[in-house]
Amino acid sequence: MLAEQHNHADKKNIHIRINDQELTVPEGITILEAAHEAGVKIPTLCHLDLHDFQLYNKTASCRVCMVELVDARNNRNKLVPSCVTKAQEGMVVRTDTIRAITARRMAVELLLSNHPNECFTCPKNLECELQSLAEELNVREIRWEGERMDYPKDMSSDAIVKDANKCIYCRRCETACNEVQTCGILSGIGRGFNAFVGPFANIPMVESSCTYCGQCVMVCPTAALTEAFHCDKVWEAINDPDKYVVVQTAPAIRVALGELFGMEPGTIVTGKMVTALKRMGFDAVFDTNFGADLTIMEEASELIYRLKNNKTLPILTNCCPAWVKFIEHQFPELIHVPSTCKSPHIMLGTIAKTYYAEKKGLDPDNIVVVSVMPCIAKKAEAKRPELTKDEHNNVDIVITTRELGAMIKEAGIEFVKLPDSKFDSPLGEATGASVIFGTAGGVIEAALRTASEWMTGKPLDKVEFEELRGMEGVRRATVKIGDQELKIGIASGLGNARHILEDIRDGKANYHAIEIMACPGGCIAGGGQPYHHGNDEVIKKRREAIYAEDRNKKVRKSHENKEILELYKNYLGEPFGKRAHELLHTHFEERERI
Repeated sequence: MLAEQHNHADKKNIHIRINDQELTVPEGITILEAAHEAGVKIPTLCHLDLHDFQLYNKTASCRVCMVELVDARNNRNKLVPSCVTKAQEGMVVRTDTIRAITARRMAVELLLSNHPNECFTCPKNLECELQSLAEELNVREIRWEGERMDYPKDMSSDAIVKDANKCIYCRRCETACNEVQTCGILSGIGRGFNAFVGPFANIPMVESSCTYCGQCVMVCPTAALTEAFHCDKVWEAINDPDKYVVVQTAPAIRVALGELFGMEPGTIVTGKMVTALKRMGFDAVFDTNFGADLTIMEEASELIYRLKNNKTLPILTNCCPAWVKFIEHQFPELIHVPSTCKSPHIMLGTIAKTYYAEKKGLDPDNIVVVSVMPCIAKKAEAKRPELTKDEHNNVDIVITTRELGAMIKEAGIEFVKLPDSKFDSPLGEATGASVIFGTAGGVIEAALRTASEWMTGKPLDKVEFEELRGMEGVRRATVKIGDQELKIGIASGLGNARHILEDIRDGKANYHAIEIMACPGGCIAGGGQPYHHGNDEVIKKRREAIYAEDRNKKVRKSHENKEILELYKNYLGEPFGKRAHELLHTHFEERERI
């Protein structure tokens, strides 16, 4: 199912005709690709092509992209799926014949005949690709009524909900899970009418080795896989007069939230987002970027400690809970390698219930910390038992970007018209280094901005580490800090992480520090972000906005954040010290691989 990468540079050209339009195209191209070049639209459903992230789903299982091949010699025209049928010299294709249109309509009608009629209450209402196709193909009735699948909904995990009744067996999720992320959790179950995709033997999601990265959710065209919905818990907390509810927002949220309100991808909406959260009734609005700056203080200190004391190298950044769960299941022999730092939102939650609570005279029992994350795995992370302090969860509720957008709409807030507001203090100040956590390579770059100045005692001439930036799934670079050369590795996507981890395990690679992000492209493409529907240009624009936000910050290094320095001076003591370890560090555990 993982198709070959699109490299037609060395192919010879062939000549075909689509809808009376003569075309010259590279040999090996599919009819669907050729039609796209000709400006001819062919509807698709199971097909997915995210070239920059090496995600190609070409199962041809839905039959929505049928076209008619014209055979004038034998008068035997035939229907073929355009997504997998290669263009051949002299081929004549019609996409607009009654036969082709009828075949597409029938494919959609048959899918709808075995699909729940609950669009109004469905999590993917108005985002469902099957729903959009039915409208596009003018389907007005379901002509085949009969037995439907009737499986119980799997709500066992805190992160992902699986509803097999809405599975159309496109197997996009299977490709994302097995080929791109290499987790091997999802596969086809059953045959024929009752077939669907799920974990081995259809065990509950919580019992599987799922990392909850959410890439299966991101590519699912229907609501067969969605995030666990926690908006009601947030509203309940806000409306409880005995609770003091604080909210924090991750860096990737501010460059994607606007998409849910018709704004261009990559529009930075930080100020409007803060205003919306305050109008929704939160008692304090904080920036997870503060937690990211705090993470750098600890992670850079840990890197320097390991370098100076000949401790375990490489150090692996630990901001992504999906990749942490990946190493626990898939590489338990390397469990000593990652940094022990908590992730940024967990750090901020810890500080909110300790330092902030003391500063404001609040009872930690009455504080509810809500995190708005681009990531579904953060939902499961918040429930990890080791992430507690005096029996208080560091973070109580996690909602995604999509859930926040839904809540803003539910509250009747006209987001686009909102004025800008600033985050609250003392957990709202952040630097440019923390902003770039939102894209792959950003965490290690932020860490090196601080580590470099601490190791050399000299300010950086240039804060950008361009050699660490890019869209490649695996990047390697050597960064010179003083007289020392640090070998850096960056992996974006768990399949790429596997390559790096195997090299470390087998002694084939020599790194000092590595950043791993579970989602291809980093948090900007997280499983809880607005659906990109296979358009990787959306992800690129979000990435560009992240770097623009960094450039516009007056302070761009975490160790120059005044609120962070005050926190250490008045409460935590030294970075990587005793109290910092107690509050800001954690541990991992080996987990069974199923």
